[in-house]
Amino acid sequence: MNRGYRVIKPEDLRDNVFRLFDSDWALITAGTMKKWNTMTASWGGLGVLWNKPVAFIFVRPTRYTWQFTERAARFTLSFFPGQYRKALAFCGSHSGRDTDKAAATGLIPFAPAPGCVSFRQARLILECRKLYLQDIDPKRFLDRRIVKMYPKLDFHRMYVGQITRVLSSGRKT
Repeated sequence: MNRGYRVIKPEDLRDNVFRLFDSDWALITAGTMKKWNTMTASWGGLGVLWNKPVAFIFVRPTRYTWQFTERAARFTLSFFPGQYRKALAFCGSHSGRDTDKAAATGLIPFAPAPGCVSFRQARLILECRKLYLQDIDPKRFLDRRIVKMYPKLDFHRMYVGQITRVLSSGRKT
């Protein structure tokens, strides 16, 4: 087991899912310890689909993380205590194409499982195995105002991942 973390069941999560994504934010990370990238996400969710605990995330094809999420079979969602807000803001506003996000933020990457990368400072890590992907189709927006969120027409790809393991440090937000 990874030092400082304990495995919990997805159904034992006590966090408010809306707060986790909307106000706390997450880092979506894909790749291996040899080559990975991470990005900040404030859109996503958790639930049950196909009788499995799942996370769903959204990544624009213009993001560097998209390449890693496409190639990898797995991804992680990492949630942090509040003092890492600046690091998360940095990871959301700088590209890994030309920036070493770990060096710039002080976040320490590690592999909680083969094919997964997360960060030692995370208080909660969801390891996910990709099950499904779907491109957001603007023709299907029932509320046409949503299109305004895409001035560059770079519509997200949604990924659904089975939550295969949840690691909790016991630290609070």
